[in-house]
Amino acid sequence: MDIKGSIAIVTGANRGMGRHFARQLLERGAAKVYAGARRVEAVDLPGVEVVPLDITDPASVAAAAAVASDATVVINNAGIATFANLVSGPEEAIRSEMETNFFGTLHMVRAFAPVLGANGGGAILNILSVLSWRSAGLGHAYSAAKAASWSLTNGVRLELAAQGTQVTGLHVGGVDTDMLKDIPAVKADPADVVRAGLDGIESGALEVLADGVSRDFKAVLSADPSVIYPELAADAPGR
Repeated sequence: MDIKGSIAIVTGANRGMGRHFARQLLERGAAKVYAGARRVEAVDLPGVEVVPLDITDPASVAAAAAVASDATVVINNAGIATFANLVSGPEEAIRSEMETNFFGTLHMVRAFAPVLGANGGGAILNILSVLSWRSAGLGHAYSAAKAASWSLTNGVRLELAAQGTQVTGLHVGGVDTDMLKDIPAVKADPADVVRAGLDGIESGALEVLADGVSRDFKAVLSADPSVIYPELAADAPGR
Protein backbone atom coordinates (compact mmCIF):
# COMPACT_ATOMS: atom_id res chain seq x y z
CA MET A 1 0.00 0.00 0.00
CA ASP A 2 1.58 3.25 -1.12
CA ILE A 3 0.81 6.26 1.04
CA LYS A 4 1.91 8.67 -1.68
CA GLY A 5 -1.23 9.55 -3.59
CA SER A 6 -3.51 7.84 -1.07
CA ILE A 7 -6.57 9.43 0.54
CA ALA A 8 -6.69 8.92 4.29
CA ILE A 9 -9.04 9.56 7.18
CA VAL A 10 -7.66 9.83 10.70
CA THR A 11 -9.85 9.65 13.80
CA GLY A 12 -9.00 11.82 16.78
CA ALA A 13 -6.86 14.00 14.52
CA ASN A 14 -7.05 17.17 16.59
CA ARG A 15 -4.19 16.28 18.97
CA GLY A 16 -1.66 13.68 20.11
CA MET A 17 -0.91 10.77 17.83
CA GLY A 18 -3.84 11.61 15.57
CA ARG A 19 -2.34 14.98 14.71
CA HIS A 20 1.03 13.30 14.08
CA PHE A 21 -0.65 10.79 11.76
CA ALA A 22 -2.34 13.52 9.76
CA ARG A 23 0.87 15.53 9.45
CA GLN A 24 3.07 12.58 8.48
CA LEU A 25 0.53 11.37 5.93
CA LEU A 26 0.72 14.76 4.25
CA GLU A 27 4.52 14.72 4.45
CA ARG A 28 4.58 11.32 2.75
CA GLY A 29 2.55 12.61 -0.15
CA ALA A 30 -1.03 11.61 0.65
CA ALA A 31 -3.28 13.33 -1.87
CA LYS A 32 -5.85 14.16 0.79
CA VAL A 33 -6.15 13.72 4.55
CA TYR A 34 -9.50 13.91 6.29
CA ALA A 35 -9.00 14.95 9.91
CA GLY A 36 -11.84 13.53 11.97
CA ALA A 37 -12.59 15.08 15.35
CA ARG A 38 -15.51 15.67 17.69
CA ARG A 39 -14.35 19.25 18.19
CA VAL A 40 -13.60 20.40 14.66
CA GLU A 41 -12.47 23.81 15.89
CA ALA A 42 -9.55 22.10 17.65
CA VAL A 43 -8.02 20.87 14.37
CA ASP A 44 -5.24 23.32 13.55
CA LEU A 45 -3.14 21.42 11.02
CA PRO A 46 -2.87 23.17 7.64
CA GLY A 47 -3.66 21.11 4.57
CA VAL A 48 -6.23 18.70 6.03
CA GLU A 49 -9.95 18.50 5.35
CA VAL A 50 -11.78 18.63 8.68
CA VAL A 51 -14.65 16.18 9.19
CA PRO A 52 -16.95 16.17 12.24
CA LEU A 53 -16.62 12.68 13.68
CA ASP A 54 -17.69 11.01 16.91
CA ILE A 55 -16.79 7.36 16.56
CA THR A 56 -19.20 6.35 19.33
CA ASP A 57 -22.12 7.64 17.22
CA PRO A 58 -22.94 5.41 14.24
CA ALA A 59 -24.79 8.26 12.50
CA SER A 60 -21.72 10.49 12.79
CA VAL A 61 -19.51 7.73 11.41
CA ALA A 62 -21.90 7.11 8.52
CA ALA A 63 -21.91 10.82 7.69
CA ALA A 64 -18.09 10.86 7.71
CA ALA A 65 -18.01 7.83 5.40
CA ALA A 66 -20.30 9.66 2.98
CA VAL A 67 -17.99 12.69 2.97
CA ALA A 68 -14.80 10.62 2.74
CA SER A 69 -16.16 8.27 0.09
CA ASP A 70 -12.84 8.43 -1.75
CA ALA A 71 -10.78 7.16 1.21
CA THR A 72 -8.21 4.44 0.69
CA VAL A 73 -6.61 4.48 4.16
CA VAL A 74 -8.36 4.48 7.55
CA ILE A 75 -6.36 5.28 10.69
CA ASN A 76 -8.35 4.23 13.77
CA ASN A 77 -6.52 6.35 16.32
CA ALA A 78 -9.25 7.83 18.54
CA GLY A 79 -9.46 6.34 22.01
CA ILE A 80 -9.90 7.10 25.68
CA ALA A 81 -8.46 5.95 29.00
CA THR A 82 -10.67 6.37 32.07
CA PHE A 83 -8.19 4.56 34.37
CA ALA A 84 -11.13 2.61 35.84
CA ASN A 85 -10.72 -0.80 37.42
CA LEU A 86 -13.14 -3.60 36.65
CA VAL A 87 -14.24 -4.57 40.16
CA SER A 88 -14.29 -1.24 41.94
CA GLY A 89 -14.50 1.25 39.06
CA PRO A 90 -17.72 2.92 37.92
CA GLU A 91 -19.58 0.85 35.35
CA GLU A 92 -20.23 3.95 33.28
CA ALA A 93 -16.48 4.45 32.81
CA ILE A 94 -15.97 0.81 31.87
CA ARG A 95 -18.74 1.03 29.28
CA SER A 96 -17.22 4.25 27.91
CA GLU A 97 -13.94 2.42 27.34
CA MET A 98 -15.70 -0.29 25.35
CA GLU A 99 -17.93 2.16 23.46
CA THR A 100 -14.91 4.15 22.27
CA ASN A 101 -11.98 1.76 22.05
CA PHE A 102 -13.92 -1.28 20.78
CA PHE A 103 -17.29 -0.29 19.35
CA GLY A 104 -15.99 3.02 18.00
CA THR A 105 -13.32 1.20 16.03
CA LEU A 106 -15.91 -1.34 14.89
CA HIS A 107 -18.23 1.44 13.70
CA MET A 108 -15.39 2.85 11.60
CA VAL A 109 -14.51 -0.52 10.12
CA ARG A 110 -18.12 -1.38 9.25
CA ALA A 111 -18.77 2.04 7.68
CA PHE A 112 -15.54 2.27 5.72
CA ALA A 113 -15.12 -1.36 4.61
CA PRO A 114 -17.41 -0.87 1.58
CA VAL A 115 -15.71 2.46 0.83
CA LEU A 116 -12.27 0.85 0.78
CA GLY A 117 -13.57 -2.09 -1.21
CA ALA A 118 -15.05 0.21 -3.86
CA ASN A 119 -11.75 2.11 -4.05
CA GLY A 120 -9.58 -0.94 -4.64
CA GLY A 121 -9.09 -2.41 -1.16
CA GLY A 122 -6.91 0.06 0.70
CA ALA A 123 -5.71 -0.28 4.26
CA ILE A 124 -6.87 0.01 7.87
CA LEU A 125 -4.52 0.72 10.78
CA ASN A 126 -5.85 0.10 14.28
CA ILE A 127 -3.97 1.61 17.22
CA LEU A 128 -3.65 -1.04 19.90
CA SER A 129 -1.39 -1.35 22.96
CA VAL A 130 0.80 -3.68 24.99
CA LEU A 131 -2.19 -3.55 27.34
CA SER A 132 -4.04 -5.59 24.71
CA TRP A 133 -1.93 -8.44 26.13
CA ARG A 134 -1.39 -7.54 29.78
CA SER A 135 -3.54 -5.80 32.36
CA ALA A 136 -1.75 -3.19 34.42
CA GLY A 137 -2.42 -0.95 37.36
CA LEU A 138 -3.39 2.00 35.16
CA GLY A 139 -6.98 0.76 34.99
CA HIS A 140 -8.02 -2.66 33.83
CA ALA A 141 -11.01 -1.40 31.82
CA TYR A 142 -8.60 -0.01 29.24
CA SER A 143 -6.80 -3.34 28.96
CA ALA A 144 -10.10 -5.19 28.50
CA ALA A 145 -11.18 -2.79 25.75
CA LYS A 146 -7.84 -2.96 23.97
CA ALA A 147 -7.81 -6.76 24.18
CA ALA A 148 -11.20 -6.72 22.50
CA SER A 149 -9.83 -4.34 19.86
CA TRP A 150 -6.91 -6.69 19.20
CA SER A 151 -9.36 -9.54 18.60
CA LEU A 152 -11.47 -7.23 16.43
CA THR A 153 -8.39 -6.41 14.35
CA ASN A 154 -7.63 -10.09 13.78
CA GLY A 155 -11.24 -10.84 12.90
CA VAL A 156 -11.81 -8.03 10.40
CA ARG A 157 -8.44 -8.77 8.80
CA LEU A 158 -9.80 -12.20 7.89
CA GLU A 159 -13.19 -10.85 6.83
CA LEU A 160 -11.78 -8.12 4.59
CA ALA A 161 -8.98 -10.13 2.97
CA ALA A 162 -11.22 -11.15 0.08
CA GLN A 163 -11.77 -7.51 -0.94
CA GLY A 164 -8.05 -6.78 -0.76
CA THR A 165 -8.13 -4.60 2.34
CA GLN A 166 -4.95 -4.71 4.39
CA VAL A 167 -5.54 -4.55 8.18
CA THR A 168 -2.60 -3.71 10.43
CA GLY A 169 -2.47 -3.61 14.23
CA LEU A 170 -0.07 -1.13 15.84
CA HIS A 171 1.03 -2.05 19.37
CA VAL A 172 2.93 0.33 21.60
CA GLY A 173 3.70 0.90 25.27
CA GLY A 174 3.35 4.33 26.81
CA VAL A 175 3.34 7.29 24.42
CA ASP A 176 4.19 10.85 25.38
CA THR A 177 0.78 12.43 24.77
CA ASP A 178 -1.85 14.15 26.89
CA MET A 179 -3.44 10.79 27.76
CA LEU A 180 -0.43 9.83 29.91
CA LYS A 181 0.83 13.27 30.86
CA ASP A 182 0.32 12.62 34.59
CA ILE A 183 1.59 9.02 34.56
CA PRO A 184 5.27 8.46 35.43
CA ALA A 185 6.43 5.90 32.90
CA VAL A 186 8.79 5.32 30.00
CA LYS A 187 7.06 6.96 27.04
CA ALA A 188 7.80 6.73 23.34
CA ASP A 189 7.92 9.77 21.09
CA PRO A 190 4.55 9.84 19.28
CA ALA A 191 6.27 10.86 16.04
CA ASP A 192 8.34 7.66 16.15
CA VAL A 193 5.28 5.51 16.85
CA VAL A 194 3.36 7.06 13.97
CA ARG A 195 6.33 6.63 11.65
CA ALA A 196 6.46 2.92 12.54
CA GLY A 197 2.74 2.55 11.88
CA LEU A 198 2.91 4.20 8.47
CA ASP A 199 5.99 2.15 7.59
CA GLY A 200 3.93 -0.92 8.49
CA ILE A 201 1.15 0.08 6.13
CA GLU A 202 3.60 0.56 3.29
CA SER A 203 5.40 -2.74 3.95
CA GLY A 204 2.17 -4.73 4.21
CA ALA A 205 2.78 -5.72 7.84
CA LEU A 206 -0.06 -7.43 9.68
CA GLU A 207 1.29 -6.25 13.02
CA VAL A 208 3.69 -3.50 14.07
CA LEU A 209 5.52 -3.52 17.40
CA ALA A 210 6.48 0.11 17.72
CA ASP A 211 8.86 0.03 20.67
CA GLY A 212 10.94 -2.16 22.93
CA VAL A 213 8.13 -2.51 25.45
CA SER A 214 5.71 -3.96 22.90
CA ARG A 215 8.37 -6.30 21.53
CA ASP A 216 9.23 -7.54 25.03
CA PHE A 217 5.60 -8.20 25.94
CA LYS A 218 4.82 -9.99 22.68
CA ALA A 219 7.84 -12.26 23.23
CA VAL A 220 6.43 -13.69 26.49
CA LEU A 221 2.78 -14.15 25.55
CA SER A 222 3.15 -17.93 25.55
CA ALA A 223 4.69 -17.95 29.03
CA ASP A 224 2.92 -18.99 32.21
CA PRO A 225 0.82 -16.18 33.72
CA SER A 226 3.20 -16.04 36.68
CA VAL A 227 5.88 -14.85 34.24
CA ILE A 228 3.65 -12.24 32.65
CA TYR A 229 2.35 -11.20 36.07
CA PRO A 230 5.29 -11.59 38.46
CA GLU A 231 3.31 -9.76 41.13
CA LEU A 232 1.09 -12.87 41.34
CA ALA A 233 3.92 -15.38 41.74
CA ALA A 234 3.86 -17.35 44.96
CA ASP A 235 7.09 -15.76 46.18
CA ALA A 236 6.13 -12.18 45.24
CA PRO A 237 6.38 -9.62 48.05
CA GLY A 238 3.12 -9.34 49.94
CA ARG A 239 1.87 -12.84 49.01
